[in-house]
Parts: sequence; C-alpha cells; structure tokens
Amino acid sequence: MPDTKQSPLQQALSQVKRGGKRYALPWLSLRRWRRRFMLVAAALLAGLLAILFALGADHAIELHHALMQKVPWLTLLIAPAGFALLTWIARRFVPATQGSGIPQALAASLSDDRRVRRKLLSFKIAISKIFLTLGGLLCGASIGREGPSVQVGASIMHMLASRRRNRSVSSQDLIIAGSGAGVAAAFNTPLGGIMFAIEEMCRHRAFHANSATLTSVIFAGLMSLAVLGSYTYFGRAASSLDWSASLWPTLFCGVAGGLLGGLFSRLLIASSRGLPGWIGRLSDKRPIVFAALCGLGTAVVGLSTGGLTYGTGYAETRGALEGSAALPIYFVFAKLLVIWLAFMSRIPGGVFAPALAVGAGMGANIAIFLPPEQATAILTLGMVAFLAGMMQAPITCFVIVMEMTANHQMLIPLMAASVIAHGISRSVSPVSLYHALAQTTLRRVTAEVRAATPTRESARSSAASTATAGATAKPALPGAAAPARTHQIGRASCRERV
Repeated sequence: MPDTKQSPLQQALSQVKRGGKRYALPWLSLRRWRRRFMLVAAALLAGLLAILFALGADHAIELHHALMQKVPWLTLLIAPAGFALLTWIARRFVPATQGSGIPQALAASLSDDRRVRRKLLSFKIAISKIFLTLGGLLCGASIGREGPSVQVGASIMHMLASRRRNRSVSSQDLIIAGSGAGVAAAFNTPLGGIMFAIEEMCRHRAFHANSATLTSVIFAGLMSLAVLGSYTYFGRAASSLDWSASLWPTLFCGVAGGLLGGLFSRLLIASSRGLPGWIGRLSDKRPIVFAALCGLGTAVVGLSTGGLTYGTGYAETRGALEGSAALPIYFVFAKLLVIWLAFMSRIPGGVFAPALAVGAGMGANIAIFLPPEQATAILTLGMVAFLAGMMQAPITCFVIVMEMTANHQMLIPLMAASVIAHGISRSVSPVSLYHALAQTTLRRVTAEVRAATPTRESARSSAASTATAGATAKPALPGAAAPARTHQIGRASCRERV
C-alpha cells in the first residue's frame, strides 16, 4: 500500500483549509460589521455632542461675564429667576437631568431593569441636560459640564441597547463606555476617560467593557481632535518639583486635600438626604422657592468676591497656573459655598470642574508658606489632592490633572498627593460621593418604576377583560345550564358565563 502519511506542512495546510470557513465567516458577516459601525457611530455622536456642549459652555460663560462687567447688580435678578426656572423645568419635564449626571449613569449601570435605565438615560435626557446646564452657566451658577457630559455620553451609547440585533455588548457595558467617552471628550483626556470608566464606573465589579470603552474613547477623541485640534484644558504648566523639594508640599497638599475633600463630600451626601429644620421643610415643600434662594445666595457671593465665584472657575484657575492672576485666601471657601448652593438647588450641572478650582485655591493658600518659585506646582498638587479627596478615585484624578496640564514631570508628586488624599478622605467619608448619590438615585427610581407598573398593568388588564367580555358574551337559552369558564388575560382573571 502506498504511504498516505502527510508531512507536517501538508497537515497544517489541511487544518487551515478545514478551519478557513470557520475563521473567515465572522469577518464576512454583515451583521457583525453593522454592530461595529453602530458602536463607532454612537461614539462619534457622543464626542460631537460633548464638543458642542463645551463650545456652548464657553460662550455662555463669556456672555454672563460680559453682562456682569456692564451691570453687576443684575445678577440679583438673573440668578434667582434662572435657578427657579431651571428647577421647575427639570422637575416638571425631565427629572433625570437634575444634579451632576454621574450618579444617574452609575445608577443605570448598576440596574438590571431596563425600565429604570430608560428613566435615567435617553436621547431626550441628553439634549435637555445640555441646554439646562448651559442655562445654569448663563445664570452664573457654579456648575461644570463634565458630569453632564458623562450622562450625555452614556445616554447616546445606551441608545444601542434598544437595538438588540445591532449591539455587540451588554447595556451596562455600553453605559460604561459612553461615560468614559464623555470624560475623554469633555477634557480632551483619553487616558482619563478610560481610567474613569475602570475606576469609578466599575468600582465594585469587574471591568468587562474593554473593546467597547477603547473604541468609544478613541473615536470620541478623534472627533475632538477633528473639531478643536490638539489642546490641553489648562494649557501647558512647565513647573516641576525635585524629589527633595516635593516631599513636604506633597504631604501638606495630600493631607489638606483629603480632609477638605472628604468633609465636603460628606456634606454633599448628607445634604442630598435632606436638610434639618425649617430650611429642610422649605426645600421639600417649596423646591422652586428654595432654588430661587440658592440663586440669590450665589449672586450675593459673586458680587462680594468681584465675580470670582461665577461659573466653573476655569478662567481663575488657568490664570493662577499661568501666573497672570492670584487667587485670594477666601476664594476656596467662597467657591465651596456656591458649589453647595448649586448642588442643593438641584439644577442640572456637575461639581467636577468647580472642584478643580477649589483645589487650586487650596494650593494657593498652602503656597503662601512655601518658596514662591514652587507656587504653580503646588497649585497643581492642590487640584489633584482635593479632587481625589472628593471623588475618592486617585488614579483617575492624577491622570486627568496630568493630561489637563501636560506636565509629565509632576507625575510622581501628583500620584503621591492623590494617594495620600484618598487615604485621608476614606477615614473622613467611608463612602465615595458619586456612589452614595447613585445608590440613592437607584432606590428612588426603582421605587417609582415599581409603583407605576401595577397601575399600568391593572388598567391594561381591566380594559382587555372588558373588551373580551363584550366580544364573547351571548344570551343564555331558557333552561340551559351555563357552564362557568375562566379566562386568563395577562395577570388578571375573570369568570364569565357563556
């Protein structure tokens, strides 16, 4: 018999031939390519909306600043009326837009109920969030667009969840990917967006949205580069600290940022659960009036500080980093007050960017006791320390601040200050800010969904029962026995005689 034994090369070729179809078919699948295209399109749309949001926010801040330069006292009318109007619109039409936006995205990612996710994330909510936040900036509220950008990105990516045939990952992973894309496009910090998705959105569970998050962040970043070009949020800070000179400033900033950020986080969490006394009753029973009072407080503080506390604090922080303007000692306390007022009014807007301004003010106060040539570097350390103390996400914070300032020479001091602040903050506030708010939001929305579901189902069942009974009822013959028959309609049952 002839020897039919194949050589190793022939065996390999035979295996490739047999498995070629199995390996080639996925690449030729139109459904798979359609899913990839939908993911890329959603990421590009999320990036575009975040960029338009950023441009709109800049114009809103500039318009408010120009108006305050001409008629400063007008803020006593604009801020209360604006706060009241925004609160009324949000409560009446889009309740999910109230507050930062990060707790809503977190709560949606933690829920397995798609009805809960729809109440927190949708295209309507995303568009409303953008315009209402811009309205808050026009009123001079101390809010940021970064938290809302997270909710906008998560809402856009969540739109794919309703298209089960065109999605390649789960709804939760789409929300996580959209949140990372929102951060990346808002700050032009792609690494920060990825770390935010891993560290903040997946704090208590494994991170599985690898490819979806990378795809979303990459294409959102490409959209940012195409529209805005390559830029850094706070410009390029060239200051640095030697390891011997950075020890004490890093320690001071870390401890101060951890204490202040942890205490402020604890204050926000406690305030979100209700205020004591008559002010708490006013907040619950007359929320529009309470929001107007918060706006009035914001206006008074803004007038008292010469307009330093209006808006996100971006201009003040950048001026301090560049050395063109100094932050007064009282800036950190005044900014904390107006952030709290905006938070309690429940107008749409985040606390992320204003927190960076608070950190810069804290760093400026610490820099008074240190050599003046270290001032800019200490401001950067203060920013990362306070942000890490408030968010309790140290890796995300130092990566974002490093990308914002394009200062890689400060990497080790930034890491150290962030870790120290995180450790101190955990001892002050055991639960992180956004996760505490997310749990409260999730419980409230879940209760609303469960309370509304039986009402709808009973109404639907009653209508169906009535229609079925009217269609099937026949007059009974005299003397004839009418057997009873039970019909199941949904969850309701009705007995009728035929």
